[in-house]
Amino acid sequence: MSEQVLPLPTSASTPSTPDAERRRLVLQRIQPGLIGLIDGTISTLAPIFAAAYLAGSRAALLVGLASALGAAISMGLSEGLSDDGSVTGRGSSLSRGVITGGATFLGGTFHALPFLISDLSTALAVAYVVVAIELVTIALIRKRFMHVALPVSLVQVTLGGVLVAVVGVLVGHA
Repeated sequence: MSEQVLPLPTSASTPSTPDAERRRLVLQRIQPGLIGLIDGTISTLAPIFAAAYLAGSRAALLVGLASALGAAISMGLSEGLSDDGSVTGRGSSLSRGVITGGATFLGGTFHALPFLISDLSTALAVAYVVVAIELVTIALIRKRFMHVALPVSLVQVTLGGVLVAVVGVLVGHA
């Protein structure tokens, strides 16, 4: 006995309701952006902090920008190529790829920018604050649009960020 999978409603097949519009916004814009912010913020922490501890602010800045750009391209392609939207109703693959890639770049870039400061101790202190702001912002977006309880979201996002940052610090001190 097999289950029949029904296609998700699209704006062409159903009348526009506030719930349908909100669902479309979340599926086609918020979720791809959130994926990018999370990946960009978390995946670039280890290389940035490892570079900072190994080689200083300039290296951390350049590694951070390269990581953010590389992650943006990778995530944009992954999102765009994973689903053309016709089966899931998630919208245009190009649009989702651009949103995910752009958000990944932003998430990876913000905590690299403090390394424009040449004094490593100051740059690290500012970067830690920026990372904290990024993680709280992600948790707030998850609360607002994904209905994840704020304390749960803060723990989940912060735990992921801390784990990856610790990897960067440990590698940087090796």
